[in-house]
Amino acid sequence: MSLLAAEDIVAGYGAHDEILKGVTIAAEAHELVVLIGPNGAGKSTLLKTVAGLLRPRAGAILFDGEPIAGLPPREISRRGVAYVPQEANVFPSLSVQENLEIGGYLARAAIRERAAAVFDRFPQLARLRRQAARTLSGGLRQMLAVGMALMVAPRLLLLDEPSAGLSPVAAADLFALIGALHREGIGIVMVEQNVVDALALADRAYLLVDGRNARDGSAQALAADPEIRHAFFGA
Repeated sequence: MSLLAAEDIVAGYGAHDEILKGVTIAAEAHELVVLIGPNGAGKSTLLKTVAGLLRPRAGAILFDGEPIAGLPPREISRRGVAYVPQEANVFPSLSVQENLEIGGYLARAAIRERAAAVFDRFPQLARLRRQAARTLSGGLRQMLAVGMALMVAPRLLLLDEPSAGLSPVAAADLFALIGALHREGIGIVMVEQNVVDALALADRAYLLVDGRNARDGSAQALAADPEIRHAFFGA
């Protein structure tokens, strides 16, 4: 049984706005799955639907065998799914410490212990714990956003364009972090436009085009596919 199974998902942002037109993906426990495709393919929409920010019009979403489609985001998070959006993923005026505390609001009794674990993982954030999030570099803001997600002790992380807007050095640091979380056994579904690095990191990949499944398989196989190499790598 897959940790996450999203089957034949139809969803959009308005009554007549159909972005996803029957998408199906799955992620096994401890697996890193990457979603690739052109802009507008529905990748981010799919993550929002799994996270409960959008209600699917059709299809089923199972987490650990239990249906979660249509549940409030808080309940989905409580079950072990943490979503990190591309933008507006930290509270700029609050301190690093306060952001982590908000991230852990569903398990208040464990906030102190989990925040300490995040600071152990990210010593740079620990040194800046009293600074406002708006003063952080782009790379540190993304680390803080991931740290907030870790405050719910997730079994599955949904990452939407984590390297967007980062310098090459910051992006490399972030991919190293994602790889470490993967090795620790956290399931990850990631949308990423940096296709080369994403496929190098992932176990499996799905190519979405116009709200539909176009290709899927091992990340290594998709990276070697001539059509995909031509479309994304210019090779």
